[in-house]
Amino acid sequence: MRDLGAGFRYLLKGQKWVGRHGRQYGFGLLPGLITLVLYAGALVALVLWGSGLIDWATPFADDWADPWAGLFRSLLTAVLFALALLLCVLTFTAMTLLVGQPFYESLSERVDRDVSPDGTAPESDLPLWRELWISARDSLRIVARAAVWAVLLFALGFVPVAGQTVVPVIGLFVTGFFLTEELTAVALQRRGVEVRERLALLRSRKTLVWGFGTPLALAFLVPFVAVFLMPGAVAGATLMARDLTGEETEDGDGAAKRQEDVNAP
Repeated sequence: MRDLGAGFRYLLKGQKWVGRHGRQYGFGLLPGLITLVLYAGALVALVLWGSGLIDWATPFADDWADPWAGLFRSLLTAVLFALALLLCVLTFTAMTLLVGQPFYESLSERVDRDVSPDGTAPESDLPLWRELWISARDSLRIVARAAVWAVLLFALGFVPVAGQTVVPVIGLFVTGFFLTEELTAVALQRRGVEVRERLALLRSRKTLVWGFGTPLALAFLVPFVAVFLMPGAVAGATLMARDLTGEETEDGDGAAKRQEDVNAP
């Protein structure tokens, strides 16, 4: 339970950090705004042409008696739109990080330098194109896994009682884990930590991950909030990445300490 609180504190610390560094915060908003416009356009297109897509995909319902064909297709249209919304929530962070890789890489490095006792930050020796490729590849893997979970949780949502109570809570924790995996990837990739090792680190501290990612997932359900929280989320995830890798961190008073000491019993 101590890790749960520590994860939430990292989220708050990240927001406080960008609050003190206005220029970094401003640059960090741009990728989220771009992704928001793209997602909004896709959802508008789905609203305009989704029913036509369902009609095309269900020719077998053409001969059904009224009102069953209309009701069936309306239900499928609603299901399609709800699934699209869920996928947007699950994939927004991955797409924003992909769009804003140079912005968030710079922000994460700045955080590392700011809290490192010697004022340095881990740097990747890879060229930019290689970093972008790795980021895109890893993001696609995360999106694919998130899509599987989205479909599974959406299907479980039709289970009476549990589908309206337990499943949404599980969905928040699952989404929180994926969000944390995506956000910490910015700092961990720069440290040369591969995907499998990143997953092992996160799974070894699940309560820490949930404490950071679950409140963020809940906040991201509110329209436009994700855009404004993304820079601080990247900053907080960088601080948490230092904890996961056992790196020394300097607190606000300039005293060096181990991040794991924050969570020590």
